Amino acid sequence: MTTPLVQVEDLTVDFGDVRAVDGLSFTLEAGAALGVVGESGSGKSASASALLGLHRGTGARVTGTVRVAGTDVGAADEAELRALRGAKAAMVFQDPLSSLDPYYTVGDQIAEVYRVHNRVPRRAARARAVEVLDRVGIPDAVRRSRSRPHEFSGGMRQRALIAMALACEPRLIVADEPTTALDVTVQAQILDLLHDLRRETGTALLLVTHDVGVAAESVDEVLVMQHGRAVERGPVAEVLGAPRQPYTRELLASVPRVDARRPAGPVPGPRAAGGGRGGPRPPPPRPRCRSTAGTGSGRAAA
Repeated sequence: MTTPLVQVEDLTVDFGDVRAVDGLSFTLEAGAALGVVGESGSGKSASASALLGLHRGTGARVTGTVRVAGTDVGAADEAELRALRGAKAAMVFQDPLSSLDPYYTVGDQIAEVYRVHNRVPRRAARARAVEVLDRVGIPDAVRRSRSRPHEFSGGMRQRALIAMALACEPRLIVADEPTTALDVTVQAQILDLLHDLRRETGTALLLVTHDVGVAAESVDEVLVMQHGRAVERGPVAEVLGAPRQPYTRELLASVPRVDARRPAGPVPGPRAAGGGRGGPRPPPPRPRCRSTAGTGSGRAAA
């Protein structure tokens, strides 16, 4: 029996008096894709950050066991965490503009990640940066690698973050709401890109999202979280098609549908001038103007 790539057992994350994650346990096999879904504040991002030890030094209290690619994240020292981040597991954050350094070119930032984990000259690292930028669909990658983040569009910045995550060919990519700030067309392109990269490289994917539709199109299994706990997990078609838990059904019911029927009955009219609802507004009073002709100040006939 093979050891799962990710093993999380009884994970708890506390921020002061607030418990963000409460006794979470799950596994993720190599090459698989798991979607973690739930409303805002359900503990999704806090759980994802714990996989790379990103709570360390923040004041958060983390208990439980987290193993990623053979590394015990909770017991690892700083050198072991540096070896894990980027090389074995990489993270794609929600806001690429705040994740990229505005003072350095995109190519230099990707090259730096590659050089941290590989003893190569700068030229080889720059060539690798161009290669992964081209791989994620950045046009004219050689020229654009010399651009700074503000010169990229939102979709291109997200692609650049994915390129950075791929630079060292990690076994796991953790994508934390990677499409939230993108329009629908670019969102679909990013999801297709992640799907194609998984198929080509065999990289496992942990996708954190509040959008059930995104999870339905991108992952094999779904883990539903509420108040820091896992309430349901299973194949994506099973969980979203026939959910067992009331919270999962409520989560699905909250998704807007374009084919939903509008309620029968008359459409309420605009609010009347007096504050009531119903019929059309009464016509405004006719204006009364003052005559400015001559020296008198008599009223003009209305």
